[in-house]
Amino acid sequence: MDEFSYIDIFATKGIEYLIIITFLVLLIPFWIILNQNDKIVKQIKKVIGNLSFNMLRIPQGLFYSKNHTWMHMEKTGTAKLGLDDLLMHITGEVKFSHLKNPGDKVTKGDLLAEIDQSDKNLRIFSPVSGKIVATNTTMLSHPEILSDDPYGNGWIYRIKPSNWMSDVKSCYFADDATNWSARELERFKDFVSVSMRNCSSDPSMVIMQDGGELVDHSLSAFPEGVWKNFEEEFLTLS
Repeated sequence: MDEFSYIDIFATKGIEYLIIITFLVLLIPFWIILNQNDKIVKQIKKVIGNLSFNMLRIPQGLFYSKNHTWMHMEKTGTAKLGLDDLLMHITGEVKFSHLKNPGDKVTKGDLLAEIDQSDKNLRIFSPVSGKIVATNTTMLSHPEILSDDPYGNGWIYRIKPSNWMSDVKSCYFADDATNWSARELERFKDFVSVSMRNCSSDPSMVIMQDGGELVDHSLSAFPEGVWKNFEEEFLTLS
């Protein structure tokens, strides 16, 4: 009878292989579950997320208005219009009301729509003059696209501008848009600090303890009065 030898895997690298295999066995199902359930992924991001400049999407080639709307001239001569990523990170998920209809004419500074969250709302004013060609009704039943894809499927209107060159003179473009967004984020941090002192909101809902970074969607923690102040300071067109 052949002799057999006994190998102690704890004295070899066998234990390392077992650890790796065990890790993969645990990791793979967890990864599959996460990828199959977008809601879980979004919830995790919401819990750990904080608002920093590096997380902002600022595509080049768009015109950014001072009231946090963006515009892009298409080959057809119509301009797409939507809300910028910074505003979506500040507010969180919102719904639209008081939308314009195709055929309606607007003048720069006119009310375009209201975005609502619970009993709070913000008014969005038109950065351009022209005629509404189309309204994106998809966002009414799927408001999450405003945050998920603000510069693509999350557009609000297509407008045929009547005074395009004059209207976009006051907008930010390319590197200027990036620098402006950075300044706006810092200005919002100052706004939050002042608002915290003036209302009874729980500071822990707004400011992360680690480094004092803003929590994503931080405006959601504030009452209606702060939303009105935010509108006056960040969304009006002078």
